[in-house]
Amino acid sequence: MSHLAGASVEVIWHDVECGGYGADLGLWSELAADAGGPILDLGCGTGRVALHLARRGHDVLGVDREAALVEELNARADGLPASATAGDAAHLDLGREFPLALAPMQLIQLLPDEERSVCLRGIAGHLRPGGTAALAIVEEVELEEDGAPFWRQATEKRPIEPPLPDTREVDGVVYSSLPLPTELEDDALLVRRLRQTVSHEGLLSEEEDTIALRILDADRLEHEALTAGLEPLPRRCIPPTEDHVGSTVVLLRKGGA
Repeated sequence: MSHLAGASVEVIWHDVECGGYGADLGLWSELAADAGGPILDLGCGTGRVALHLARRGHDVLGVDREAALVEELNARADGLPASATAGDAAHLDLGREFPLALAPMQLIQLLPDEERSVCLRGIAGHLRPGGTAALAIVEEVELEEDGAPFWRQATEKRPIEPPLPDTREVDGVVYSSLPLPTELEDDALLVRRLRQTVSHEGLLSEEEDTIALRILDADRLEHEALTAGLEPLPRRCIPPTEDHVGSTVVLLRKGGA
């Protein structure tokens, strides 16, 4: 039986589309080992990163705006030193400081410019002096000859082929999420997926889900971070996989240590 049995639809789709990604976990583990705890995991979802770190002995607090995902993370923690609270990463007010704050999977690119600035100030306000923030972004978008946009890994300058559908069966229902061609709209890349479900009776239903990622490069993010009191550190890179593009991880340090 799937570990998603009985879960809400929000939890199922989150795990179908995000739960299988693990290329970044080694970097987060390395940063956590250097920083100690507690660790702040922004956009924690159902605990992909938080529970991975907690299983390695790190104390982790996750924040996510989706209450169903927060509830699921807390249920899955089950004795591990991890918990989550419902909240908006763009408007943090946790009353705590952390030596390390993580924003995996392009969370910072979900925010419009004005909210991103507020978010950076909020992160700075929740870091201990000398603490570090690690923000994953995808930097470059280029166009193919026919005008269709695609992500191009900044370091390797090569297109990443679309992955196969992410598919799981939960309680006898099949959930499939198929990546669709991306689109450029103003200052954002629209990442589109076709979500399909097949019921017990074999009935197919589908809907399109779209996420807008603001176009952002590391230079601009580091410049914005300076105004929030965060100093750039050497960047890190998460390499691409067969199914996912790579990321640049912008590291930022709060002064005063």
